Amino acid sequence: EERRRRVAPLAAAPLAEAGEEPLLRGIFEISRRSCDVVLSARRLRWSPILPESPAGDSSMVLQAQEEIIEMKDVFSVKLKRRRFAGQKNGGTLLGITIFKCLNKEENKLTDCAIHLNNLSEDHCHLWFRHLKEILNGFQNRPKSLKVFVNPSSHKREATHVYYEQVAPLFKLADIKTDVTVTEYEGHALSVLKECELQAFDGVVCVGGDGSVSEVAHGLLLKAQIDAGKDTDYIPKPVRALVPLGVIPAGTTNILAHTLHGIKHAVTATLHIVMGHIQPVDVCTFSTPSKLLRFGFSAMFGFGARTLALAEKHRWMPSNQRKDFAFIKTLTDLKPEECELSFLPLQIPQEGSHDNDRITLLYLGGKDQWHKIQGHFLNVSIMAIPCLCSMAPRGLAPNTRLNNGSMALIVVQNTSRTEFIKHLKRYASVKNQFNFPFVETYTVQEVKVQPRLKMGLDAKENTYLNAAAAEGNYPWNIDGDLMKEASEVHVRVHPQLINLYGVNTDDLASSQATCSCI
Repeated sequence: EERRRRVAPLAAAPLAEAGEEPLLRGIFEISRRSCDVVLSARRLRWSPILPESPAGDSSMVLQAQEEIIEMKDVFSVKLKRRRFAGQKNGGTLLGITIFKCLNKEENKLTDCAIHLNNLSEDHCHLWFRHLKEILNGFQNRPKSLKVFVNPSSHKREATHVYYEQVAPLFKLADIKTDVTVTEYEGHALSVLKECELQAFDGVVCVGGDGSVSEVAHGLLLKAQIDAGKDTDYIPKPVRALVPLGVIPAGTTNILAHTLHGIKHAVTATLHIVMGHIQPVDVCTFSTPSKLLRFGFSAMFGFGARTLALAEKHRWMPSNQRKDFAFIKTLTDLKPEECELSFLPLQIPQEGSHDNDRITLLYLGGKDQWHKIQGHFLNVSIMAIPCLCSMAPRGLAPNTRLNNGSMALIVVQNTSRTEFIKHLKRYASVKNQFNFPFVETYTVQEVKVQPRLKMGLDAKENTYLNAAAAEGNYPWNIDGDLMKEASEVHVRVHPQLINLYGVNTDDLASSQATCSCI
């Protein structure tokens, strides 16, 4: 009793300063030391109980190192039992185990366990109930998830990633899952159209950029159907009903990298478990007669032709076919003749080539459209920064996840040598837009109208006439290939979907405040 009185000021004083009332206080063994443990609604804190000094010097007590866990970082609590081999229920109660989300290094999350040992059934059950009540009070944490796994993603690793790294954390956090392993392209979309999303707190996709794009499109299309919208023409779409979680299991994983700052399945899973919600802007891609797709980014020209060529060589290993397509498209580098119309949002992005013609384009009324006609090697339209390992600053570093605008990046016709210099800049810290043939704009709408070229060599003319006849000018929308001959109209819609993740602009690299025991 004397020992308990001596440790009381250590816990009580900080709690009083923070204005928190202790819910429970008791003795647990932590890391083989008896500790005085105090639980409040916001924190769990403990201090080792030190023995009296022979001379009665109480200064030794003040040397006790207090450790703290923020309850918002805890995602699971379990009763710890000793069981014999094959025993599934019962067992000798040993205490409580608390599972915490830990920011281990830059952007990377991991889980750790803290063991609070005490052999008293009543004592442990009382603490267990209070801890569970606190965890159940966190609003955005999912209890039930619809999961899509694409087994054909990069190196066919998505199934392994889900069942080895993701599913155990969902189970630990007591999250129920309904899993669909997709069997063909469009499978997730067809399931989502018929899915009763009210039964779930969120949807999760385990796969690459193409899989994520399909699921995001399906979620948003389902929202329009449920709202009674005409899905051929949606000028003002409604928001997705539930958040989307992205588990990276592809090659580039642009959306996952942009959301989490890293390609790491456990990090992505813990953002879902913890209920970290990030509103994100979404684009609609439409022809004059129909909606093509919801998406986050698109490329027309080089980026689309490269994807189209890679898709024709699906029999090759993923990395090999992408390298082949990139080199082949670069070797046969050709500009696209088209007309670009865009509605500016604000002044040109920082780092754009600010010549007289660009400045003049921004003069005029608030809703005045501007047009550019010419030969372009590549046109990028991006509502998010599009980070990846090959472009650590992003393909569109001057935009954000939810600022209500798109980056329009136009690469005019130039030599292959200069174009390669531009591409190499994406992997460096230098400004990839600081070239006279690259122009960037901040826009809210874009229209792209391809023009059939005249007077070309027989080989290229045959290719382009065939493309126009088949309606298959290639577009790369979030890593998915789409083909259209007519005008494509792109609009940005602010914060149309919630994604599980943290805005990479706000990610902190702080370390853990307690050790894992």
